[in-house]
Amino acid sequence: MVKARSTTRVNRPSPQRSDGKDIGNLLLLGLSRPELTELFPSLEFVRLKLHTVLHEVGEVIKSLYFLNNGLASVLTAQTDGQTVEVGLIGKEGFIGLPVPFGFTTSSQRVVIQGDATGYRLDVSNYRKSLPKYPTLERRLQRFALTLSTQSTQLAACNRLHNVEERLARWILMSHDRIGGDVMPLTQEFLGQMLGTRRSSVSMAAATLQSAGMISYTRGNVTLLDVEQLETAACECYQIIKDQALRWSAEKA
Repeated sequence: MVKARSTTRVNRPSPQRSDGKDIGNLLLLGLSRPELTELFPSLEFVRLKLHTVLHEVGEVIKSLYFLNNGLASVLTAQTDGQTVEVGLIGKEGFIGLPVPFGFTTSSQRVVIQGDATGYRLDVSNYRKSLPKYPTLERRLQRFALTLSTQSTQLAACNRLHNVEERLARWILMSHDRIGGDVMPLTQEFLGQMLGTRRSSVSMAAATLQSAGMISYTRGNVTLLDVEQLETAACECYQIIKDQALRWSAEKA
């Protein structure tokens, strides 16, 4: 894995184009035009490479991220080096949730899955200007609860469901956030995400592939049949999705 400092800076798009042509993050797009115009000069557009570590357990959080595309995994890391995924964040969310609640360090590891782009906001700038962005603060609080609910459900999923069901659920959740059918993932990394052995993931992927739900080659998973994969997935996928939709329909 690589540290977040390896991100590539590019020229920041013009604030005049902050109508969605440059911004893909749904939290930013949900802000009022005056609030977004005020915030935009503080945002730095970055490209994030596969396996880039944005936040590490116990380290001070220096930057916050709003993904435009791609996917980030939130991992709980054990002292023996094992990791289990407890959250997925895409363009619907925000990376750096401890900061809005007054904390300075991360309790989890956050890693980029697949190349992504997004906007980086320095913590110092965020804290100085927070009073200017009441809508953003509310939206971050709402997302925090959504992610917490997702993490709770994934904890139950990892305990109660078999690897094949969990793999199907994971692919569907990734597909929803990435928006494409191809996900650049290795068996080893999937094993880390699901908290199981690489051989178990290989067998589960082979089962899904033989049933025509996915195509798996080294480094890539391609979703072929969404409906069939939804049938193969555990109920956790639909529970997480339905709750997020219910809350998104409620007014802030």
